[in-house]
Amino acid sequence: MSNEQNRTKFIFVTGGVVSSIGKGLASASIGALLESRGLKVTIVKMDPYINVDPGTMSPFQHGEVFVTDDGAETDLDLGHYERFLSSRMSQKNNFTTGQVYDRVIAMERRGEYLGGTVQVIPHITDEIKRRIMEAAEGYDICIGEVGGTVGDIEGLPFLEAIRQVRGDRGRENVLYVHITLVPYIGAAGEVKTKPTQHSVKELTGLGIQPTILLCRTDRPLDAKIKSKIAHFCNVDENCVITAKDVDCIYEVPCLFHEEGLDERIVEKLNIWTGAPTLTKWAKVVQTVKHPRDTVRIAVVGKYVNLADSYKSLYEALVHGGIANECKVEVEYVDSEKIDPEDLPDGLERADGILVPMGFGPRGTEGKIAAVRLAREARIPFLGICFGMQMAVIEYARHVCGLAGANSSEVDERTPHPVIHLMPGQRAVTKKGGTMRLGAYACVLREDSLAFRTYGKRKISERHRHRYEVNNDYRDTLERHGLVLSGVSPDGALVEMVELADHPFFLASQFHPEFKSRPLDCHPMFRGFIKAALQRRTESTRTPLLSAVSR
Repeated sequence: MSNEQNRTKFIFVTGGVVSSIGKGLASASIGALLESRGLKVTIVKMDPYINVDPGTMSPFQHGEVFVTDDGAETDLDLGHYERFLSSRMSQKNNFTTGQVYDRVIAMERRGEYLGGTVQVIPHITDEIKRRIMEAAEGYDICIGEVGGTVGDIEGLPFLEAIRQVRGDRGRENVLYVHITLVPYIGAAGEVKTKPTQHSVKELTGLGIQPTILLCRTDRPLDAKIKSKIAHFCNVDENCVITAKDVDCIYEVPCLFHEEGLDERIVEKLNIWTGAPTLTKWAKVVQTVKHPRDTVRIAVVGKYVNLADSYKSLYEALVHGGIANECKVEVEYVDSEKIDPEDLPDGLERADGILVPMGFGPRGTEGKIAAVRLAREARIPFLGICFGMQMAVIEYARHVCGLAGANSSEVDERTPHPVIHLMPGQRAVTKKGGTMRLGAYACVLREDSLAFRTYGKRKISERHRHRYEVNNDYRDTLERHGLVLSGVSPDGALVEMVELADHPFFLASQFHPEFKSRPLDCHPMFRGFIKAALQRRTESTRTPLLSAVSR
């Protein structure tokens, strides 16, 4: 073990009482606080499910799949980590029960256990610890988030592994943060601490005594409640932290700092740091809470009933609002319910239309209808991945005159497969981890909106797709006015399309939302929201001008 790794301190975050309690946001916010004190921080997410990764899981089951530069399909919490930290995540920052068992079983098949009996302890727990240490290398602080809820049977090996880390690394180098629920019971008119007490009891029964408690609540906890929790849960009173609900998630680091969380952490881990600098976060919160204007964006997709399906997308729209000092009101429109002959009001009154990623034939005609509206009514449009493909199909049908044009993913018998399976994908039979994944370079045309948006010719963006624009139709599309403004360095793949005679019509095969940050908005979202804001300004000014002219 290197001296550098020996210096790494570990913070393990667990959650109790209910799922979706906010472990990912809490971990990211702790990381942001410690980074603001000058520490180098990374976060690793441990997912107890048996899937190797979330890549083959339905968005309704798991939410979005977040893709890293090195092509890992990961949990959406890694999106939170990247939005709050300067560190970039990789394959090392997310692993699952499936990955752990897969490697241990492969080692057993190779005879690496010398004929011994392979067991959960020590073999599975050792593999979990190995992965944690691998992710931690080179950092001052490694935060480890254990997915699921304390008490879940599938999470037991992970809890046992993080319990062992304290013995391996020393008590002064490891602390445990437990997030729990302190609900307000309206009938009783008071908050209740019993769920927290029972959750901590469950955790201590597994050999882990939490150092700090983050108490999720909808109101501030007074000193009396904190004292009671501290007494029954065997923690210091100043280590009982109120984790109050907020309207803006980027306020969480500031609220945690006000509660003294970062001070408790550096004290418990015996770390000397400078004072935190949270000015940028405070400015973000100020902009979100006091916008100068509002824009309405219609997001047209088929996973609209679960907002987490588009988590990074939604946050990137918020970032676009921050960059333009406006509030972004998002209206999700179910593409499966769109009638092309009777478009919903949410589309026609939108200041901007966004068609995001997706897979399969369901809802495609609704998306194509939304693209056509944006093109013909000159509404600012942004298409992402599948959304770009829908834009190409719409243009092929209604401008190029290619009746029945489609994607071969949607209709294998289409007479004009303007979108088709990439050649390198045709022999692929396995579904997991086999798409075009991760960061790839793209070259932009210098006379394009894409170039003006980015301000440079060469870019790198993250991808997750199997289908691409069919090169057999490139000449036809360009001849009719579609601008292929971004291509791969070898010119073989179309990466971006746009319209020259439109206020803002831009679409990409890649996922710009994965690289957007509240402190550094992605240029495509900054430009899209700016165009939507301009449309709104012009639409509100037009009636007044008409009245004056009369």
